[in-house]
Amino acid sequence: MTSLKRAHTADGQAANISSKIFVRSTRSGKVQKIVREIYLRQDIPCSSQLCSVCAPHAPTNAEGHAIPFVLSAKPAGTSAFPHGHYLVPDTNALLNGLDLFEQTTAFYDVIILQTVLEELRNRSLPLYNRLIGLTRSAEKRFYVFFNEFRLETYVVRTVAESINDRNDRAVRRAVQWYAEHLAHTRTGTAAGARREKPSAAAAVVPAVVMLSNDRENVRKARGSGLKACSLEEYVSGLADGDRLLDMINAGDPARDLKGSLSQVLYPEYLSASKLSTGRRAGTLHQGIFNVSPYNYLEGSVPVPAFAKPLLILGRENINRAVQGDVVVVEVLAQEHWKRPSSQIIEQDAVNGDDNPEPDAAESVISERERRVLQEAAKRAQADGGSGPAQPTARVVGVTKRNWRPYVGHVDPASVGSAAAAASRMPQTVFLIPMDTRIPKIRLRTRQAGALVGKRIVATIDGWGRESRYPTGHFVRALGALESRAAETEALLLEHDVQYRPFPRAVLDCLPAEGHAWTVAAAGAGGRADLRALAICSIDPVGCVDIDDALHARPLANGHWEVGVHIADVSHFVRAHSAMDGEARSRATTVYLVDKRIDMLPTLLGTDLCSLKAGVDRFAFSALWEMDDDAAVVGCRFTKSVIRSRHAFSYEQAQQRIDDDGQQDAVTQAMRVLLRLSRRLRARRMAAGALDLASPEVRIQLASETEEPVALATKTALATHSLVEEFMLLANIAVAGRIVRAYPRTALLRRHPAPPAANFEALAAQLRVRRCLTLDARSSAALAASLDACRDPAEPVFNTIVRILATRCMTSAEYFAAASHAPAEYRHYGLATEIYTHFTSPIRRYADLVVHRQLARALLEEKEEDDTAGGGGKGGDGDGDDGGDGGAGESQASIESACINLNVRHRNAQLAGRASVEHHVGQVIRARRRQRHPHPPPDPRDDDGDPTDHGADADAEAQGEVHDAFLIKIFANGVVGYVPALGIEAVVKFAPKEVRRWEEEEFVLVVLVDGEEEAVVKVEKSGEKSREKSGEKKGQGEGRERRLELFAKVTVCVWDEKELRTGKRRVRMKVVW
Repeated sequence: MTSLKRAHTADGQAANISSKIFVRSTRSGKVQKIVREIYLRQDIPCSSQLCSVCAPHAPTNAEGHAIPFVLSAKPAGTSAFPHGHYLVPDTNALLNGLDLFEQTTAFYDVIILQTVLEELRNRSLPLYNRLIGLTRSAEKRFYVFFNEFRLETYVVRTVAESINDRNDRAVRRAVQWYAEHLAHTRTGTAAGARREKPSAAAAVVPAVVMLSNDRENVRKARGSGLKACSLEEYVSGLADGDRLLDMINAGDPARDLKGSLSQVLYPEYLSASKLSTGRRAGTLHQGIFNVSPYNYLEGSVPVPAFAKPLLILGRENINRAVQGDVVVVEVLAQEHWKRPSSQIIEQDAVNGDDNPEPDAAESVISERERRVLQEAAKRAQADGGSGPAQPTARVVGVTKRNWRPYVGHVDPASVGSAAAAASRMPQTVFLIPMDTRIPKIRLRTRQAGALVGKRIVATIDGWGRESRYPTGHFVRALGALESRAAETEALLLEHDVQYRPFPRAVLDCLPAEGHAWTVAAAGAGGRADLRALAICSIDPVGCVDIDDALHARPLANGHWEVGVHIADVSHFVRAHSAMDGEARSRATTVYLVDKRIDMLPTLLGTDLCSLKAGVDRFAFSALWEMDDDAAVVGCRFTKSVIRSRHAFSYEQAQQRIDDDGQQDAVTQAMRVLLRLSRRLRARRMAAGALDLASPEVRIQLASETEEPVALATKTALATHSLVEEFMLLANIAVAGRIVRAYPRTALLRRHPAPPAANFEALAAQLRVRRCLTLDARSSAALAASLDACRDPAEPVFNTIVRILATRCMTSAEYFAAASHAPAEYRHYGLATEIYTHFTSPIRRYADLVVHRQLARALLEEKEEDDTAGGGGKGGDGDGDDGGDGGAGESQASIESACINLNVRHRNAQLAGRASVEHHVGQVIRARRRQRHPHPPPDPRDDDGDPTDHGADADAEAQGEVHDAFLIKIFANGVVGYVPALGIEAVVKFAPKEVRRWEEEEFVLVVLVDGEEEAVVKVEKSGEKSREKSGEKKGQGEGRERRLELFAKVTVCVWDEKELRTGKRRVRMKVVW
């Protein structure tokens, strides 16, 4: 496409040049006026396959071929538009109904105007990104039309016109132009030419329909003779209109009832200007809001100005903040500071009978009840002794909402009568999110009856001051509760894991040869040929995406050559390609118990890149010369070709090393590697590296059904440490190399030292209960303390302390080198001054970027040596440079990538843990059914789930016994950890069962008087339960039982489907 240029001799093109004037304030406070000229064009195509006029202006691809137009020649029709139609939504329509446009049953052939796209980006970046995804989908046929650069569709803002009105007028003008343009195209006349008589062809031109929920915009469009309608009007005419109507933004139903409600429930947020002024003055603070996993009325906001997070207590102070929101808080006067909650307070126990309808009859939203809830939270603070109060604050504004699609189910108690549910009339119901930190969401739906018993997705639309709960709308149903497909998809959605199939543009980047691709056919180029070396890989059982392999061989001088060989993914994934963009977005492979969500297409991840045994593969190799004490004498990097001799599991490798009868080259190399790795580890530990822990169990799946059938705790083997040490060595070496080459853009990984305050609680607990000292002044001191925290009678005690210490840590993070001073590069946990990720490019995008940076650095070094006549070092930098995608990226681009990498990495960890917790419950259920194959039906379980095989009324009596350790003590409950299952549980006691709480001694004394002591519901680590048992054991005198922190207790464990949330969770009771 060409631009119309300014005429040099005359003013003939002046009409094709326009100006945009921007006024902005600089950092110094001055006002700056910016004038930009816009060259208006007439060659921007409409992209309709019906149009022949725009065909000569079609854009071309890299080969010079015309790119096919997007909009179909035969768009779908409706009852209102029988001859087909194109849709042109305005910004309002997308803000209120983007979920509709993502449906596969409707909303095809959509024209996205440049005006709308830019306005949406300013209003909601998440929605903008979702819309961009739709424009890249060949199936949906969304076309971005640059109306702001087309001469006929550009509009000038008038003096008295607001920006919003100008943009609305631009949308109407574009709709008008499309309608006229397509009509003239079908008759063969140019736009603007005089037509004597309409032809029959014009009658079959698809309608161009503007969609808007702005009534005034629709009125003006219709007044101009354009086809326009609201989302509700359009959706009502579709075949599945009832379902789609539920997806429209519900707004705030309570807003219209403001006059009838007795009062507003929440304080008004401060204005943006007051928030900004307060933050600059230091009177207000900004941070991320987090909800306590034990008390839904307590939250916290970490801010730089305070060593500990600010406490937020009570609904009024939380003020409509939702987990993950970026909030602005005001610190209360010191006399109002409180202590963290000592009580377990459950949302359902307090407001389980709330009315879903937000009207004047909603008596639960009253001043009395609101104060009762706040007083209950405050009493929980006062019950706990004389500990120091913590800075306490209230939310005065929300600068960024973290609202996302939430997975949950419709509360059956909130649905009306069976007749009402079946009537398809709109009614308000409660969605109970799977994430218990999220409040219930009011949904307006016409299909309440059909949604009961299903996992569904909903979003929050708003949360007004007059409503106790946020309002939202239904997005889609995932399937029946507890069905395997629905629960897996729910888990992925809850942790924002991108699991959609790879789009066609990404698959087109794969080698055309597919699985037949070979190194021989591709050519090794200048790569080092290392295929003669005794290379092997060591990975978990069943691993198919093999990133790394190793070798060791003796050198003539008595030293050892050690090699770490990493899959050369950058050879296949070129920078800035569609595949690179997809990998950058996904950031990491996500491993669930029964599923793997790949970062790269399977052809690459499990075949062409994977360092499988017996086949030639491209690699990026790090080679060291070491002495017998594992001291590094020299190091070099090279692109290479390798052929792995064997792909071992950790267990297989350990068996080979331990078998004295095995003396082959690979086994002998592994023994050398193991000996050297022990020396490397000893030096790391001496430098202060931490040996932390997390709950780990391995779940075995049935080979045919892939159902979970057994549990096993993971056993630490020497081969685990072997691989770990050399991967760490490679990562450290590469980090030093790339930061020398690119001191601003090198992608590194740091682990900030945790504040000493993070360890205060754990240190006090160990001191009081076990007379042990926890010194967190440095990583070396902490490591020594952790080594000393042992109980000869209970070896697992040290593991539990390490698990708790891990939770006191800050999170490691990716960053661009220039983002921090070199002194802040340090990785606290590994006790190294610099670190990055290089060794797993198949499953981590950060490693892929680092590969490119290293390749480019080596190439530049070689070019400099060649220029200076030095020739360069053998093998260094040979081969391609991975598309120059590392060093060529700006600091801003690397920093942006790091933000996504950090979020995706964290989400992948949480998703993996949630998958394990879910499957632990399934294993216990399977074992119970194996012991008791014909359970009696449970009259409480009437959801018709065919997987239930009856119900589990006798599940408690069929439970299994385990040891548990108490890791947290509350005033009304305890948290237990079961090592054999790798799960945690919250035990809550009724007030009559609690005799006393010795807070400073970390002891809870409960009264046992003939009833079962407690029932525990196991949820995500650290989340709460809400029931206790009442099964009589007989009459007898009450007796006290002491529950002490770190004590071992015996528990009975079983599975049960939670009636209110629809989750199947592990439950257990303390056995006295």
